[in-house]
Amino acid sequence: MSTLATAPVLLAAGDATTEHRPLIIGLFAAFVIATLAITIWAGRQTRSTADFYAGGGQFTGFQNGLAISGDYMSAASFLGISGAIALFGYDGFLYSIGFLVAWLVALLLVAEPLRNSGRFTMGDVLAYRMRQRPVRTAAGTSTIVVSIFYLLAQMAGAGVLVSLLLGIKSDGGKIAIVALVGVLMIVYVTIGGMKGTTWVQMVKAVLLIVGTLLITFLILLKFDFNLSSLLGAAADNSGAGAAFLEPGLKYGVSATSKLDFLSLGIALVLGTAGLPHILIRFYTVPTAKAARKSVNWAIGIIGAFYLMTIVLGFGAAALLSSKTIRESNPSGNTAAPLTALEVGGGAGSTGGAILLAVISAVAFATILAVVAGLTLASSSSFAHDIYANVIKRGKATEKEEMRAARLATVLIGIVSIGLGALARDLNVAGLVALAFAVAASANLPTILYSLFWKRFTTRGALWSIYGGLVSSVVLVLFSPVVSGGKNSMFKGVDFHWFPLENPGLVSIPLGFLLGWLGSLLSKEEPDAGKYAELEVKSLTGVGTAAAVEH
Repeated sequence: MSTLATAPVLLAAGDATTEHRPLIIGLFAAFVIATLAITIWAGRQTRSTADFYAGGGQFTGFQNGLAISGDYMSAASFLGISGAIALFGYDGFLYSIGFLVAWLVALLLVAEPLRNSGRFTMGDVLAYRMRQRPVRTAAGTSTIVVSIFYLLAQMAGAGVLVSLLLGIKSDGGKIAIVALVGVLMIVYVTIGGMKGTTWVQMVKAVLLIVGTLLITFLILLKFDFNLSSLLGAAADNSGAGAAFLEPGLKYGVSATSKLDFLSLGIALVLGTAGLPHILIRFYTVPTAKAARKSVNWAIGIIGAFYLMTIVLGFGAAALLSSKTIRESNPSGNTAAPLTALEVGGGAGSTGGAILLAVISAVAFATILAVVAGLTLASSSSFAHDIYANVIKRGKATEKEEMRAARLATVLIGIVSIGLGALARDLNVAGLVALAFAVAASANLPTILYSLFWKRFTTRGALWSIYGGLVSSVVLVLFSPVVSGGKNSMFKGVDFHWFPLENPGLVSIPLGFLLGWLGSLLSKEEPDAGKYAELEVKSLTGVGTAAAVEH
């Protein structure tokens, strides 16, 4: 059984990409051109706000399930999780479990009621029985912040990936790549809206599943399809021995790391049901039944994918040394592309270079599709919740609303480029986990209280959203992720006082507590009639079609 325990794979990858760089650039260009063509085609069919925000509600359950998968299987899934497993074994595998189990919460608690109750955004549901302006402002603010946190991960992944392929080592070059991704996502959203974004996500989901399946097959082929041999080789090559296959390599070294694991688990499991770019996908189907079918398809596709990330991660550990992986990227984000190079024939081989190029192009497709979905969610929330219903008090025309959405897309893109450049060396799975924590802290408590608690009030909603949002963001800013950690965003400085890398353990319970406390202390009398209407609507879908038409 051969390994590359000591081989300088990073240099080898650079050599391979130097010789075959025209092929790599051609594959990237082909994908960008194809997706731009899809976007332009879809953009010609985008004539109203319903088309821009929700694709006119015309997608089938299967199509939407495929698009949800494309939206969810991000750079964190493909690059970050495989890298985390390659470096930390069992503890890295926990990301796969958390991301998958989270779908049960989304399916059982949120998907159907949300589809029945809203029209375009989370703010539609929250404002149904509360004071419109303050609640929509809070919902829009939360959506934008969560989306930007998620965008950081995608930008970081893009910078790492393309830098590896093109042999770019300078910080300036990596920042330029992040800027390129930002420009492309702005173009996708402003031209194509939800229709263009959905088709790009469907194409990307198919490419990612096929590409991952190919690498999985080639890794298993090297070990005669014997999982025991694969895991044994990974443990031996990792330098950690049997501990690599047991809990505790990353999250069991101290009491703090154990709390960090608990915090991460809570954030992953509860976060999906509060992610804005996932929530808006439930509005792109015509019926609640189609929404349920969407989630069922998504669970199947995503589940199969996460099973394959286990092989990717342990395969990387078996075929590459942890030193080699860390030299390529300190957080392990390039483990999957480097593994593709090895199983394709190794450094210097045409097969290795082709597979590296193909897999990296698929990963780049993954990033572009997800950033488009995130940007659409945040710009839609700004235009629909804040501009149309707060600033214009419901009197904005469809043309004005769409113009506001496109302007918001540009501004959010610029902010994401700047922050993504700073986060380029952080593990993308860890960055996404932060977005999950913010979403679970600010959005999920408010959504659940709005749908299922009669006593919930406007004050409760505001306390829950802003309390969860501010607490989670502040704790992240003063955590080892930003300063004082091994791979912090700001190196050479240390102003962290919060010991955990993920704030979920503190901020998520606080979001629920503040929503409950704010409602109890509120002098506002909840509208029992409105709650009854929302309850019937969320459970049956009665009145939803009429709401969409108007």
